[in-house]
Amino acid sequence: MQNVGAIFRNCDWAGFEKVILTWHCPTPPRSDISKTALGAQNWIDWEYYRDPFEIVAKLKQDWYKIYSVELDKRSIDYRELFNKNEQNVCLIMWNEVSWVNQKLLDISDEIVIIPMRWQKESLNVSVAAWIVMYAV
Repeated sequence: MQNVGAIFRNCDWAGFEKVILTWHCPTPPRSDISKTALGAQNWIDWEYYRDPFEIVAKLKQDWYKIYSVELDKRSIDYRELFNKNEQNVCLIMWNEVSWVNQKLLDISDEIVIIPMRWQKESLNVSVAAWIVMYAV
């Protein structure tokens, strides 16, 4: 729940308009989300969809660029992608335990990674979201 709250706060800081929550992701109002979001969950629009494939397919149909943040053989360095100043961007973020579903990777326009320097291959999801949002 703290990660969800932090992502709301990241969206406010970076100028993202909406958070789309799916599957087992907790949704506001919850005190653990509010504690980290510091109120951002009250002015950043959010929606919940049980099925992430449905909403991502709709966004793609509505001309959004779909970028999954994931370690994959097709991944490119996030710094190579986000100098285009695109307006309609959907970032697919997942937790550190399970990876982005292959079906979502297949419909993504690009798969991006945040290069790691040492042994770990992942960051906390809210930190990764912050880095990629900053680049966008």
